[in-house]
Order: sequence, then C-alpha cells, then structure tokens
Amino acid sequence: MTTRSLLLSPATDAENESHAGYVALLGRPNVGKSTLLNQLIGQKISITAPKPQTTRHVILGIQTLPEAQIIYVDTPGLHRQGRRAMNRYLNRAAASVLGYVDVVVFLIEALRWTEEDEDVLQRLVEFTGPVVLAVNKIDWITDKRRLLPFLQEIAEKRAFVEVVPLAAINGDNVDALEQVIAGLLPVQDFLFPEDQITTVSERFFAAELIREKLTRLLREELPYALTVEIEQFVEEGRLVRIHAVIWVERASQKGIVIGEKGAVLREVGRQAREDLERLFGRKVFLETWVKVREGWSDDERALRSLGYGDPGIS
Repeated sequence: MTTRSLLLSPATDAENESHAGYVALLGRPNVGKSTLLNQLIGQKISITAPKPQTTRHVILGIQTLPEAQIIYVDTPGLHRQGRRAMNRYLNRAAASVLGYVDVVVFLIEALRWTEEDEDVLQRLVEFTGPVVLAVNKIDWITDKRRLLPFLQEIAEKRAFVEVVPLAAINGDNVDALEQVIAGLLPVQDFLFPEDQITTVSERFFAAELIREKLTRLLREELPYALTVEIEQFVEEGRLVRIHAVIWVERASQKGIVIGEKGAVLREVGRQAREDLERLFGRKVFLETWVKVREGWSDDERALRSLGYGDPGIS
C-alpha cells in the first residue's frame, strides 16, 4: 500500500534576497479562513462548508511569487462553546501556530464583532510579530457607507500593521492582502519548491473531501459527530482505490448517514469521487462504510488514533 504525497524536499536554491515565511490565518469559526486560503492559492486545498468548525486540522498552503514565498497556515476556528475533547483539540491546534509563524492575518467579518473575535484578539497579545487585520465578506454589505466607520473602530483595538477589507468568496481585494503580507516576510531563501502548493497527502485530501460532502448534505448537528478514516489508499496505474470508514458516535446516526436505501451515502460517494478525480487527474474507485465508535469526539485516545494528534505543521 502506498500513498503519494504532495510534499517534496524543502528547496535550498532560492535566489538571494528573496522573502519567505509562515503566515497564520486566524479567527473565529465560519469567518472564511479556508475560503480565503483557497482563493490565495488559486486551488482548493482546504474544505469549506457553511457550518462552523468545518476545518479541524492545521493545513499549509504555499504561494510562490517572483519575490516571495508565502506559506499560509489555515487553522480551526478559535471558539468558546463546547468542552469536549474535540473542542479542546481544535483550540489547541489553532493557538499552536502562534509559536512559529512570522505574520498573523486576523480575519473577521465586516460589520460584526463578537465575543469570540475578542477572544482571538486577546490570544494575540503576546504575539510580537506583525498582525494584519483582514475584514471579510464586504460583498454582503448593501450600504457601503457603514464600512469605513466600522474599520476605524476596529483598527483602534490593536496596532495592526494594515487593515484590508476583502471578499474571500470572489477574490475582491485579496491581491492587496497578498502584497501586504509579502512585504512583511523575513529575507531568506524559499522554503519549498516553487511548484509545490501544500504539504498534505492525497490520502488526507480524500478523507477531507468525503467529510466535506457529509457536512454539506447532512442536517445541522450530525457533522460534528462524524469523522472519516482512510483504511486503504492504493494506486494501480491510472486508478486509485480508496476504502474509507465514516465514524459516527451512535447507532441512530449511522442510519442518517446511510440514508433511505443508501441514498445519502451514494450521493456522498458520487460527489467525493468526482472531486477526487479532478484533483488527482486519475480514475478513483471509492468505497465507504459507516461504523459506530461511541463517544470518539470526547475521547483523547480515540482522537489521536483517528488522526487528531498533537497540533503542528501538517
């Protein structure tokens, strides 16, 4: 069994005086961090869904410009609610990046400041590097006159090096954010090959894309009680065989995931397979099973066995 990774050896032949560094995308849940990452990289490498806490892992997206290499670090949303082991893991994963990144992009939603936004701001008190405030979802604002007073008010909360309003969903003003970040990175050689866009493996992508389809298709609460484990990932020439297990916490949830006469599971498999074939450029044979593992999301040992280990660079 083999898994082809998108990670190559770090580059050492970057030109002199080039800039490179790690940039954390930090914010509360559902503020658009993963959408912004995908827009910056120009390819989908982080799953998205209109539900909080869709992102569960620290994911790197690498953007190489002529003068700079920006390694974006997508993080789970920092949040207050929930005391389960999964909630603790998500907060640890998000906060852990502050120990090694060079720049932080603090992402908030236009015309909205919440207690969770304030919590994120407080976590940045001890971060000594530059912090850029990115104000997302400006495309939602019908009366644009309301935006400037909001930006002025938020800008007083910290000495941000720059405040950048943008719309991650359509790329509006994302290039301005990119240029601000590039100018803040330390002078050093590029850290990865210029054609590399991420460090995660195809196996990881497969699990995440299946979970994305489940999150989008299932009712409000169930996505938080499931996870996906890839048991087999086998390459046979132009064909990839993937066997995936969808873990739920209760027997009653198993029937919901499968759906009447297997309809939900078939649709999840169809959508995931089509996305994976586009991503890999090969045919994909995907089999999925649904199994019960009671209380997995509140069990530290179970979390580690399912891939939620110590937070760090993925």
